[in-house]
Amino acid sequence: MSDDEYGGGGGGDDYDYGGPSFNEDTFDEGYDLLNQEAEAEGQGEGEGEAGQPNGIHGQDQEMANGDPSGAAATTGAGAESNAVKVTTPYLTKYERARILGTRALQISMNAPVLVPLDGETDALQIAIKELSQKKIPLVIRRYLPDGSFEDWRVSDLISD
Repeated sequence: MSDDEYGGGGGGDDYDYGGPSFNEDTFDEGYDLLNQEAEAEGQGEGEGEAGQPNGIHGQDQEMANGDPSGAAATTGAGAESNAVKVTTPYLTKYERARILGTRALQISMNAPVLVPLDGETDALQIAIKELSQKKIPLVIRRYLPDGSFEDWRVSDLISD
């Protein structure tokens, strides 16, 4: 059976959907449909502080680049990092795996390498070398049972 048996087809879509018609002049360069919808609702749901998506400056709440004080600002006002460290200063095998994987991914995406290369081309091997020289610029956030957390620089942790 073909579409012609039902009296349609062949000539394209002639149906008027009844919606507004858009032409080239409808949207200018500064038009932002998502921003206008958020303003119409009165609040920017899904956005972090300072209007940045995914939290402040796009930082992950589990790991953040730079120092721990900047990473502590990614959560709400009630949560603060503990000044006195309670947890062990040793890097766990799970943290090591995540740090090496995260850093290897960054290196594979052309992030600057922080150690001199001696012919290494594998991103994971470069990340391992950076970890052994304590040059990885990441922060680990360890959550405690009471809801507080501790931020540890990777360079401050003891790794074997």
